Amino acid sequence: MSIIAENKGGTRETIPAGNYVARCYSMVHMGTSIENIQGIEKSLNKVRIGWELPTEMRVFKEENGEQPMVISQEYTLSMHEKSNLRKMLESWRGKSFTEEQATSFDITALMGISCMLNVIHKTSGNGSVYSNIASVSSIPKGLECPPQIHEGFEFNFQDKFSNEVVESFPDFIKDRIKASDEYKEVTNDAIPVAPVADNVDPINVDDLPF
Repeated sequence: MSIIAENKGGTRETIPAGNYVARCYSMVHMGTSIENIQGIEKSLNKVRIGWELPTEMRVFKEENGEQPMVISQEYTLSMHEKSNLRKMLESWRGKSFTEEQATSFDITALMGISCMLNVIHKTSGNGSVYSNIASVSSIPKGLECPPQIHEGFEFNFQDKFSNEVVESFPDFIKDRIKASDEYKEVTNDAIPVAPVADNVDPINVDDLPF
Protein backbone atom coordinates (compact mmCIF):
# COMPACT_ATOMS: atom_id res chain seq x y z
CA MET A 1 0.00 0.00 0.00
CA SER A 2 1.17 3.53 -0.70
CA ILE A 3 2.13 6.00 1.99
CA ILE A 4 -0.02 9.12 2.19
CA ALA A 5 1.82 11.71 4.26
CA GLU A 6 -0.21 14.57 5.66
CA ASN A 7 0.89 18.18 5.16
CA LYS A 8 2.47 19.38 8.40
CA GLY A 9 2.61 23.05 7.50
CA GLY A 10 0.33 25.87 6.49
CA THR A 11 -3.26 26.60 7.38
CA ARG A 12 -5.59 23.73 6.75
CA GLU A 13 -9.11 24.43 5.53
CA THR A 14 -11.84 23.31 7.89
CA ILE A 15 -14.28 20.89 6.28
CA PRO A 16 -17.69 22.59 6.11
CA ALA A 17 -20.28 21.11 8.46
CA GLY A 18 -22.79 18.84 6.74
CA ASN A 19 -23.50 15.36 5.42
CA TYR A 20 -21.11 13.76 2.95
CA VAL A 21 -20.65 10.57 0.99
CA ALA A 22 -17.26 9.27 2.03
CA ARG A 23 -14.96 6.31 1.64
CA CYS A 24 -12.62 4.75 4.19
CA TYR A 25 -9.09 4.92 2.78
CA SER A 26 -6.72 4.79 5.75
CA MET A 27 -6.23 2.96 9.00
CA VAL A 28 -3.44 3.71 11.47
CA HIS A 29 -2.97 1.56 14.56
CA MET A 30 -1.88 4.06 17.23
CA GLY A 31 -1.07 1.32 19.74
CA THR A 32 -1.63 1.03 23.48
CA SER A 33 -0.73 3.85 25.85
CA ILE A 34 -1.89 5.46 29.07
CA GLU A 35 -4.52 8.20 28.83
CA ASN A 36 -6.05 10.32 31.55
CA ILE A 37 -9.85 10.06 31.33
CA GLN A 38 -11.59 12.37 33.80
CA GLY A 39 -8.77 12.04 36.28
CA ILE A 40 -8.42 8.28 35.88
CA GLU A 41 -5.46 6.74 34.05
CA LYS A 42 -6.44 4.03 31.59
CA SER A 43 -4.47 1.85 29.21
CA LEU A 44 -6.18 2.20 25.81
CA ASN A 45 -5.47 0.58 22.46
CA LYS A 46 -6.41 3.06 19.70
CA VAL A 47 -6.87 3.10 15.93
CA ARG A 48 -7.22 6.17 13.72
CA ILE A 49 -9.62 5.66 10.80
CA GLY A 50 -9.54 8.04 7.84
CA TRP A 51 -12.13 8.85 5.18
CA GLU A 52 -11.90 10.81 1.93
CA LEU A 53 -14.72 13.11 0.80
CA PRO A 54 -14.79 12.79 -3.01
CA THR A 55 -17.41 15.53 -3.41
CA GLU A 56 -15.14 18.06 -1.65
CA MET A 57 -12.21 18.48 -4.02
CA ARG A 58 -9.45 21.00 -3.39
CA VAL A 59 -6.00 21.82 -4.81
CA PHE A 60 -3.55 21.32 -1.94
CA LYS A 61 -0.47 21.14 -4.17
CA GLU A 62 -0.47 22.42 -7.73
CA GLU A 63 1.49 19.40 -8.98
CA ASN A 64 -1.17 17.00 -7.69
CA GLY A 65 -4.21 18.82 -9.04
CA GLU A 66 -7.54 18.40 -7.27
CA GLN A 67 -7.71 15.90 -4.42
CA PRO A 68 -10.49 15.07 -1.96
CA MET A 69 -10.56 16.55 1.52
CA VAL A 70 -9.98 13.95 4.23
CA ILE A 71 -11.05 13.53 7.83
CA SER A 72 -10.10 10.99 10.48
CA GLN A 73 -11.20 9.95 13.94
CA GLU A 74 -9.77 7.79 16.71
CA TYR A 75 -11.52 4.86 18.31
CA THR A 76 -10.58 2.49 21.09
CA LEU A 77 -10.14 -1.01 19.69
CA SER A 78 -13.01 -2.53 21.62
CA MET A 79 -16.14 -4.35 20.48
CA HIS A 80 -17.84 -4.04 23.87
CA GLU A 81 -21.53 -3.28 23.40
CA LYS A 82 -21.05 0.24 24.80
CA SER A 83 -17.86 1.08 22.89
CA ASN A 84 -17.87 3.94 20.40
CA LEU A 85 -16.28 1.70 17.76
CA ARG A 86 -19.05 -0.88 17.95
CA LYS A 87 -21.76 1.80 17.92
CA MET A 88 -20.17 3.41 14.87
CA LEU A 89 -19.89 0.08 13.03
CA GLU A 90 -23.47 -0.88 13.77
CA SER A 91 -24.69 2.49 12.50
CA TRP A 92 -22.54 2.08 9.38
CA ARG A 93 -23.72 -1.45 8.58
CA GLY A 94 -27.32 -0.68 9.55
CA LYS A 95 -27.70 -3.60 11.93
CA SER A 96 -26.36 -4.87 15.23
CA PHE A 97 -23.61 -7.40 15.72
CA THR A 98 -24.40 -10.69 17.38
CA GLU A 99 -22.23 -11.39 20.40
CA GLU A 100 -20.48 -14.10 18.39
CA GLN A 101 -19.67 -11.64 15.58
CA ALA A 102 -18.48 -9.06 18.09
CA THR A 103 -16.06 -11.49 19.74
CA SER A 104 -13.44 -10.68 17.13
CA PHE A 105 -13.82 -8.25 14.21
CA ASP A 106 -11.09 -7.34 11.75
CA ILE A 107 -11.62 -3.63 11.15
CA THR A 108 -9.43 -3.65 8.04
CA ALA A 109 -12.61 -4.91 6.34
CA LEU A 110 -13.64 -1.22 6.36
CA MET A 111 -10.94 -0.25 3.87
CA GLY A 112 -12.43 0.96 0.59
CA ILE A 113 -16.01 0.90 1.90
CA SER A 114 -18.29 3.89 1.39
CA CYS A 115 -20.61 5.50 3.92
CA MET A 116 -22.33 8.74 4.93
CA LEU A 117 -20.52 11.05 7.34
CA ASN A 118 -22.15 13.76 9.40
CA VAL A 119 -19.46 16.38 10.00
CA ILE A 120 -19.93 19.02 12.68
CA HIS A 121 -17.76 21.84 14.00
CA LYS A 122 -16.34 21.98 17.52
CA THR A 123 -14.20 24.53 19.33
CA SER A 124 -10.98 23.47 21.03
CA GLY A 125 -9.67 24.78 24.32
CA ASN A 126 -7.57 27.41 22.54
CA GLY A 127 -10.57 28.71 20.62
CA SER A 128 -9.83 27.18 17.22
CA VAL A 129 -12.64 25.54 15.26
CA TYR A 130 -12.16 22.01 13.94
CA SER A 131 -14.22 19.42 12.06
CA ASN A 132 -15.44 16.36 13.91
CA ILE A 133 -17.37 13.27 12.81
CA ALA A 134 -20.71 13.18 14.63
CA SER A 135 -21.98 9.98 13.01
CA VAL A 136 -21.25 7.35 10.38
CA SER A 137 -24.10 5.58 8.56
CA SER A 138 -24.83 3.55 5.45
CA ILE A 139 -25.48 5.31 2.15
CA PRO A 140 -29.18 5.65 1.30
CA LYS A 141 -30.47 3.61 -1.63
CA GLY A 142 -30.08 5.43 -4.93
CA LEU A 143 -27.11 7.48 -3.75
CA GLU A 144 -23.62 6.51 -4.90
CA CYS A 145 -20.14 7.40 -3.72
CA PRO A 146 -17.58 8.20 -6.46
CA PRO A 147 -14.69 5.75 -6.92
CA GLN A 148 -11.81 5.91 -4.48
CA ILE A 149 -9.16 8.52 -5.30
CA HIS A 150 -6.44 8.11 -2.66
CA GLU A 151 -4.70 4.77 -2.54
CA GLY A 152 -5.52 2.83 0.59
CA PHE A 153 -3.07 3.16 3.45
CA GLU A 154 -2.70 0.88 6.45
CA PHE A 155 -0.19 1.07 9.30
CA ASN A 156 0.15 -1.59 11.97
CA PHE A 157 2.89 -3.09 14.11
CA GLN A 158 3.02 -6.45 12.33
CA ASP A 159 3.24 -6.51 8.53
CA LYS A 160 2.73 -2.79 7.81
CA PHE A 161 5.43 -1.27 10.00
CA SER A 162 8.55 0.77 9.33
CA ASN A 163 10.27 3.59 11.18
CA GLU A 164 10.37 5.57 7.95
CA VAL A 165 6.57 5.55 7.87
CA VAL A 166 6.38 6.56 11.53
CA GLU A 167 8.66 9.54 10.89
CA SER A 168 6.44 10.65 7.97
CA PHE A 169 3.42 11.14 10.25
CA PRO A 170 2.49 14.54 11.72
CA ASP A 171 4.12 15.07 15.13
CA PHE A 172 0.98 14.49 17.18
CA ILE A 173 0.48 11.04 15.60
CA LYS A 174 4.18 10.16 15.57
CA ASP A 175 4.59 10.99 19.27
CA ARG A 176 1.55 8.92 20.23
CA ILE A 177 2.78 5.91 18.25
CA LYS A 178 6.29 6.14 19.74
CA ALA A 179 4.81 6.22 23.26
CA SER A 180 2.83 3.01 22.67
CA ASP A 181 3.67 -0.38 24.11
CA GLU A 182 3.60 -1.93 20.64
CA TYR A 183 6.14 0.51 19.22
CA LYS A 184 8.54 -0.09 22.08
CA GLU A 185 8.22 -3.83 21.62
CA VAL A 186 8.63 -3.93 17.85
CA THR A 187 11.59 -1.56 17.78
CA ASN A 188 13.36 -3.70 20.35
CA ASP A 189 12.53 -7.08 18.83
CA ALA A 190 12.00 -6.62 15.10
CA ILE A 191 13.63 -5.18 12.01
CA PRO A 192 11.29 -2.63 10.37
CA VAL A 193 9.65 -3.87 7.20
CA ALA A 194 8.84 -1.44 4.42
CA PRO A 195 5.15 -1.19 3.45
CA VAL A 196 4.00 -2.98 0.31
CA ALA A 197 2.26 -0.96 -2.40
CA ASP A 198 -1.15 -2.21 -3.40
CA ASN A 199 -3.62 -0.69 -5.84
CA VAL A 200 -7.19 -0.21 -4.65
CA ASP A 201 -9.85 -1.63 -6.94
CA PRO A 202 -12.84 0.75 -6.78
CA ILE A 203 -15.17 -1.85 -8.29
CA ASN A 204 -17.58 -3.73 -6.03
CA VAL A 205 -16.20 -2.29 -2.79
CA ASP A 206 -19.58 -0.93 -1.75
CA ASP A 207 -20.93 -4.36 -0.78
CA LEU A 208 -20.33 -4.15 2.97
CA PRO A 209 -18.12 -7.10 3.99
CA PHE A 210 -19.02 -6.58 7.63
